[in-house]
Amino acid sequence: DIDGIREPVAGSLLYGNNIISGAVIPSSNAIGMHFYPIWEAASIDEWLYNGGPYQLIVLHFLLGVASYMGREWELSYRLGMRPWIFVAFSAPVAAASAVFLVYPIGQGSFSDGMPLGISGTFNFMLVFQAEHNILMHPFHMAGVAGVFGGSLFSAMHGSLVTSSLIRETTENESTNYGYKFGQEEETYNIVAAHGYFGRLIFQYASFNNSRALHFFLAAWPVVGIWLTAMGVSTMAFNLNGFNFNQSVVDSQGRVINTWADIINRADLGMEVMHERNAHNFP
Repeated sequence: DIDGIREPVAGSLLYGNNIISGAVIPSSNAIGMHFYPIWEAASIDEWLYNGGPYQLIVLHFLLGVASYMGREWELSYRLGMRPWIFVAFSAPVAAASAVFLVYPIGQGSFSDGMPLGISGTFNFMLVFQAEHNILMHPFHMAGVAGVFGGSLFSAMHGSLVTSSLIRETTENESTNYGYKFGQEEETYNIVAAHGYFGRLIFQYASFNNSRALHFFLAAWPVVGIWLTAMGVSTMAFNLNGFNFNQSVVDSQGRVINTWADIINRADLGMEVMHERNAHNFP
């Protein structure tokens, strides 16, 4: 009963859903932000109907990933390592917290949290765009740059290293046999990789320090995801993406549509169609 109007949305496979359409549906809008554990319901049937499992799963999940993040820090500390693994994992933890906890708090109901399913996630994304214009938010743009840039840098690094491995094997053996775990000598020619990439782009676009390179590979996507989580967390309180609607007018004051206006039309269409029976207009 996600919309709180006694018009339930079925998420289970038993109700005919497949892997794509199946989901754990968020708890009822009639419950809002109230804590709804099993013992607060009159029966299991009531608890299931009102979406109780969503709160149970989401809150335990957030506790679990936060604890896992702490575990990463503790293990690093005990082994005398630096704490950057825990710092990197904080990005997906922040992103999950944003869509499962901060956004519902800002909107006033767990029913606005992201459903735990594929189609439900897509619905959440479309409604989020309709209500908050997330595509025009600078922090979301930073997140896109983080994910796409991270993919590009990961592919470039992997292919550069693999292409400049020092041959230790014959043509008939796997190149992987040329590496022994724990060996002291470098397994690839970083000078050759630097020379290639420096010529492909320009000299100073290529890292000449392996440590700085690997820090960059970690930091780029992490900072991007941090910023996206911050963006969702601010849009939770309706500080939305940029609004350039009807920005261009002719000398008579008539609006000349830009892409911002086209996207706004799409947003309005999605907004009026979502929760279509939950709104009673006079």
